[in-house]
Amino acid sequence: MPDSNRGVLLGAGAYLMWGLSTLYWPLVSAAGATEVIAHRMVWSLLTVLVLLALRAHWRWLAALLRRPDRLAMLAGAAAVISVNWGLFVYTVNSGQTSQAALGYFINPLVSVLVGVVFFAERLRRAQAAAVALGAVAVAVLSVAYGGVPWLSLGMAFSFATYGALKKLAGMDGVESLAAETLLLFLPAVGYIVFLQATGSGTFTGASPWHSVALVGSGVVTALPLLAFGAAARRIPLSMLGLLQFIVPVMQFLFAWLLFAEEMPPSRWVGFAIVWCALAVFVTDMLRHNARTSRARRDAEPEARPAAPRSGRRRTPAAEGTAPAGEPVGETD
Repeated sequence: MPDSNRGVLLGAGAYLMWGLSTLYWPLVSAAGATEVIAHRMVWSLLTVLVLLALRAHWRWLAALLRRPDRLAMLAGAAAVISVNWGLFVYTVNSGQTSQAALGYFINPLVSVLVGVVFFAERLRRAQAAAVALGAVAVAVLSVAYGGVPWLSLGMAFSFATYGALKKLAGMDGVESLAAETLLLFLPAVGYIVFLQATGSGTFTGASPWHSVALVGSGVVTALPLLAFGAAARRIPLSMLGLLQFIVPVMQFLFAWLLFAEEMPPSRWVGFAIVWCALAVFVTDMLRHNARTSRARRDAEPEARPAAPRSGRRRTPAAEGTAPAGEPVGETD
């Protein structure tokens, strides 16, 4: 199988696992969102450490400890992704999966805004139109939901901020996750111990299956990230950007068909505007990538034949045409 096809399969697998994780978190609904996040941090770290041990990959840790600026970025990223995870788990377990879907639908548009604000990126006209349509969609859905969809906006802005901090930190996905969870490991363990000591924890007080599900949260977190990292090395980011819409589509279908959440006409209108904004956004991205690729190919210099060496004459053998068994070399 070509490497690019393998990359597409890995990327699609990563996003499918992230989408299916929407069905996982109700299994631990006996715990509050904060307790779930603490367990997710602890067991994610242990999962990633096992994977790093199998790969004998530790050199990056010493280099990271010599970079306090990068550590600060990762600490901020860890805090922000904790907020994102908490909002997501709370949204799904409180019966508002459609808001989770909306958050991930508008995340690309919010990421564009973050790029403009923090990285001085310039918006193309189509991007500006997509962002404007996204703002209209949020306004329409605010009416449909009876208030501003803060959960959706919180997930979109927290994940976009997380992406910006990760961009500044510039680390591999698995290494970054290990560092982020390591930074929050002690607070997470301390919180779990506090809950258990005060009788508020559910790790040992619910059921064995509940405990197993909390431990499994580490695997649910790490496996998609590993697949995503492998895909990112094989296919362009533009392709990954298209594949990411698998997640909110799955979440929207779960909310509508599986969880039977209320979907009045006003919500359909709001989501339709979001989909129009994304259609504009994706079309512009594909056209821009195609123009960039053509310009890069046109700018590449044409290959020129190598100039012959002076002073020595190359034999046909030196040109790689020697019969089998004869040495390839130069003669006077």
